[in-house]
Amino acid sequence: MELLIIRHGQSEADLLGVHEGRADFPLTALGEQQATKMTAYVAAHFPPDIILTSPLKRAKATALLLQEEIGCQLIEEQELMEFNNGVLAGLAREEAAVKYPLPPNGRPAHIPIESGESELEFRFRAEKIFHQIVYDYQGYKRVAVISHGGLISQFLKAYLQQPISSQHFFATGDTGIHLLEIKEGKRVIRFLNRLEHLNGE
Repeated sequence: MELLIIRHGQSEADLLGVHEGRADFPLTALGEQQATKMTAYVAAHFPPDIILTSPLKRAKATALLLQEEIGCQLIEEQELMEFNNGVLAGLAREEAAVKYPLPPNGRPAHIPIESGESELEFRFRAEKIFHQIVYDYQGYKRVAVISHGGLISQFLKAYLQQPISSQHFFATGDTGIHLLEIKEGKRVIRFLNRLEHLNGE
């Protein structure tokens, strides 16, 4: 079983200097171009049998472009949404720093942001959706997962069985692609954060 993990294209929040998270911004024109290039690349090299996507606009729009090209089923999955950043969603970073300043040593992992979730809850959600996908879609050869940078990083931690205390962060560029394979009980990394489709290669 292969897991093709893909981040959405550039969103309007990237240009506005605001906290995104659960704020539901659409793709920019550039983001649509990035997603179109990703779609052509994936269709040519790694066509999925099914697509799972976060329902947030920036991810779903990216997933719909891929579905149109491939022609496979697309399913929205709530657990693939980005970190629930509560009161910070859509707030300008400067304003957020004044209204909701972080404690000197950062927010403890078990304490959620106001109206949002904690880092521990976020990690558990990624663990849950990882195991759910592997179990529910084990009959598929290749499953595409369209999500967000933060969730993808947590998903990769779950895949690698990293401890909750792990401080590693796996970066994913706009429409970055990761390919994972579970074969005979082994968890293989084929590649991480591939972006060559944006360079016209």
